[in-house]
Amino acid sequence: MTFIVSTQRISVPALLFTALIAMFPVAPPAHAASAAEIDGEVDRALSDFQKIDGASAFLGIAKGVLVFPKVYKAGIGVGGEYGEGALRVGGKTVDYYSTAAASFGFQLGAQAKSIVVIFTEESALRKFRESEGWKVGVDGSVALVDIGVGKAVDTTNIKDPVIGFIFGQKGLMYNLTLEGSKFTRLDKK
Repeated sequence: MTFIVSTQRISVPALLFTALIAMFPVAPPAHAASAAEIDGEVDRALSDFQKIDGASAFLGIAKGVLVFPKVYKAGIGVGGEYGEGALRVGGKTVDYYSTAAASFGFQLGAQAKSIVVIFTEESALRKFRESEGWKVGVDGSVALVDIGVGKAVDTTNIKDPVIGFIFGQKGLMYNLTLEGSKFTRLDKK
């Protein structure tokens, strides 16, 4: 099915794609969260993260923890995601960050997830903090723990300097990636 607009033909998929772009912009939300709001959400996300068997062991070896409590993703064919979070060192927030990514391929709908990135080595944390914008897969790699719902994680077999966890209300999510995600420092102080 096509519609004739002016002298050009527009297909239904193209029309739906255009409508999607108008409904789900990839740009940051109009109301950016305050530092206090982000810190409260980070506290809740870390509490939820610790409910995953073995997660506390990773927090125990962390030199720094980057937490994005709510990362929203939406798309039809082309998607985008955005979230704001905080980097904690020694249990205290030292910087605020945003994460953004675009994706292509079969996708339909919207979802929210939480992301925790743990830096287990000082050198990895320092490199991250000194960067202007850190893109997963380009500026550094993140070993993603994706064992699925209901199973425990342990530090015995995972020795990478940067480890990522993606989780929702039911625990760790699997078959997801952080590849292409960009972390950018925010001015929230």
